[in-house]
Amino acid sequence: MKILIISDAWHPQTNGVVKTYENLSHELTDMGHDVAIIGPEDFQQKISLPGYSEIKLVVFPNRRLAKSIRAHHADHIHIAVEGPLGRAARAFCHRHNIPFSTCYHTQFAAYIGQRVPRALSFTKNLVERISWMYVRRFHRHSFCVFVAGKKLEQTLRDNGFSPPFAPLTRGVDPSIFYPDQTTDIFPDLPRPIALYVGRISVEKNIEEFLSMPWTGSKVIVGHGPLKKSLEKKYPNVHFAGKQSGKDLADHYRSADLFVFPSLTDTFGIVLIEALACGIPVAAHSVIGPIDIVTDPYLGALDNDLSKAAETALAHNDEKYTQKRFDYIKQHYSWRKAAEQFLSVTHSK
Repeated sequence: MKILIISDAWHPQTNGVVKTYENLSHELTDMGHDVAIIGPEDFQQKISLPGYSEIKLVVFPNRRLAKSIRAHHADHIHIAVEGPLGRAARAFCHRHNIPFSTCYHTQFAAYIGQRVPRALSFTKNLVERISWMYVRRFHRHSFCVFVAGKKLEQTLRDNGFSPPFAPLTRGVDPSIFYPDQTTDIFPDLPRPIALYVGRISVEKNIEEFLSMPWTGSKVIVGHGPLKKSLEKKYPNVHFAGKQSGKDLADHYRSADLFVFPSLTDTFGIVLIEALACGIPVAAHSVIGPIDIVTDPYLGALDNDLSKAAETALAHNDEKYTQKRFDYIKQHYSWRKAAEQFLSVTHSK
């Protein structure tokens, strides 16, 4: 099968969407399918997203994108993101009666709502309602909207979504993300070590983690627009920069707890990476964590992040380390995600 994925989020960006389609494309290719991905780097005219210089938005992509879509002769078209490329692809497919699937990767309304300036906070509800109208319209003609979990699906239904839904979980590479209690890249940091991995930006609610009481050390892995200001504001926090592969896994393995403060993610691949490395998770009881942290040995969820951290840390027992890895290996793999993706394309 020839599969064409069109995504506004693609290399050289680093985020959950990129990681999802990078791994999905590898699995689908290994399964014998021909996968092509069209991203912003395939277009010359781009602008930077305000506040995120590494994120490029394509300007006027319609004509070039239409030519690329025709050239690929795809059996299935999947539109990943609701950005300029996604809009242009959706319009082309709708105009030519070409079936396409979509995926709801970002809680768009909440994401936009967080960026409303304080002086205009009275407009936040209106902005969020308009955002919901936009994403409903975007996904309306999709023959299937992929979602990462049941909680997210119910939220979309509650907000007026009507297309069929299908699960699309995520995975980890067990040859990279696994427990190793001999690993310690922070021998000089006071224990316990609480770790955050992800974009250092406002939508990740990272300051709730940075400001919460903690008797040990806090480590931040990642980069983003708030990194420099937060390094100055929290000089006692260890900022480790961007990490990947084994280096990233070693950071998980060297920590005692993984803290996920985000209120707006739809899944959180970093959650299952941390669990695969054997450490428990502390997070809010929201979309993403609520479908992953389903047992006390996996961690704790609470509206008070500090309480969740205390509870989860109490379960950082060696007897649960391997159990967490086994759970993730059983329930989350990129092959399973690829099979979920294919099951829908075959049934359309």
